[in-house]
Amino acid sequence: MKNLSRLLFAMLLMLGMGNTYAQDENNPWAITLGTNAVDFYPTGEAAPLGDMFDEYFNATDHWNILPSVSSLTVGRYLSNGFTLGATASLNKIDKFGDDRSKYDEVTYVGVDGIVKYGFGAAINSSWFDPYLGVGGGYTWVDEIGAGTLNGTLGINFWVTDNVGITVQSAYKHAFEDYLDTHFQHTAGISFKFGGKDTDGDGIYDKDDACPEVFGLAEFDGCPDTDGDGIEDSKDDCPNVFGLAQFNGCPDTDGDGIPDNLDDCPTVAGLQELNGCPDADGDGVADHLDECPNEAGPAANNGCPWPDRDGDGVPDKDDLCPDKVGTAANNGCPEVTEAVQKALNAYAKTILFDTGKSSIKGQSESVLKDIIAILNEYPNAKFTVEGHTDSVGSDATNMKLSDARALSVKDYLVARGVDEFRLSSKGYGESKPIDSNKTKAGRANNRRVEINLVK
Repeated sequence: MKNLSRLLFAMLLMLGMGNTYAQDENNPWAITLGTNAVDFYPTGEAAPLGDMFDEYFNATDHWNILPSVSSLTVGRYLSNGFTLGATASLNKIDKFGDDRSKYDEVTYVGVDGIVKYGFGAAINSSWFDPYLGVGGGYTWVDEIGAGTLNGTLGINFWVTDNVGITVQSAYKHAFEDYLDTHFQHTAGISFKFGGKDTDGDGIYDKDDACPEVFGLAEFDGCPDTDGDGIEDSKDDCPNVFGLAQFNGCPDTDGDGIPDNLDDCPTVAGLQELNGCPDADGDGVADHLDECPNEAGPAANNGCPWPDRDGDGVPDKDDLCPDKVGTAANNGCPEVTEAVQKALNAYAKTILFDTGKSSIKGQSESVLKDIIAILNEYPNAKFTVEGHTDSVGSDATNMKLSDARALSVKDYLVARGVDEFRLSSKGYGESKPIDSNKTKAGRANNRRVEINLVK
């Protein structure tokens, strides 16, 4: 058993010194200087010791503490949160549970290796880094040594990027009867170092804003390819020497617009035209102007357009090129309130055979007037609406009003009004404009309306 303990110790020590205890990729090496306390009591052994974890924090009665720097740990980062380390510790033992006679300030020496996993990255914390570890080592008490198997719980509190406070507690199970199982608590200050420089520019990766690209110290390790004094990440033209006022871009034509924003970088131009000239002053840059020496609107590519009726809508876009209209109505005149009233004044005089949808012959003249008005507004759309009084059932009145509205629509379409400009709908007795209690009121309610679709 003694040979097995020594072999285990030797293997762990060699592994530990080759790749030891670490903190992160940028600072792979760490050294911890601290003090340690050895406690035999809360290990579950027989009296004079206590049960497992019994009086675990009773430092006054059970902890053996050497009041000086008594622990040294060297560590190196592996990967994915794992580190491997080696620790040497020194102590004086004069407390063995409740028995003060077993030891009289005998020397305690421990050399241990550990593999640990840190949870700092997993919990997304840069300063609070708890860890669990497992390992083993060799411990001598009063010059008698034995191998141990260790389990460790600890926390790193990183005060800065490179300096932190470390506290941990290790349970050390002895392989030999002449060494008692015990706890060893450690508190110390940790220092990280050994940062790498991936791009070889003399700036460690942890301080290098561009760790994979060779750069300059004045730009925190980032490059300035064109040498204009502006680092590439802030240089809008990183491969061309430029001016600071233009974020590193040149202004070849000197018009105050940098080449990268200038549509005409070799010819001085106007700011509002992205650096291009406008010879005729019509607001259309010469290289886009089909008539560069004759002013015209941008909508017509810089050329003037014909407008026969002079309403400001070019003939090619004017649905009524020979009638003055509005741009909002595609060059056609808009239906005014007066025109709408005139339409309905005519529509109310349309007469039908009693109880039928057939139009009486004497309504022909008023329908001609209605057609004349509709033809004045060739792009306007209208709805022919039929209405009745309250005499008769709702269903009958609805059917009759719908039929009369459709009859008027068909009449107008048959006489040249575009059918796509007209729709019809009956409302029955649902929209009276007068009282249905009098003969005159009912006569007013029996009507046709022709309303503009807005």
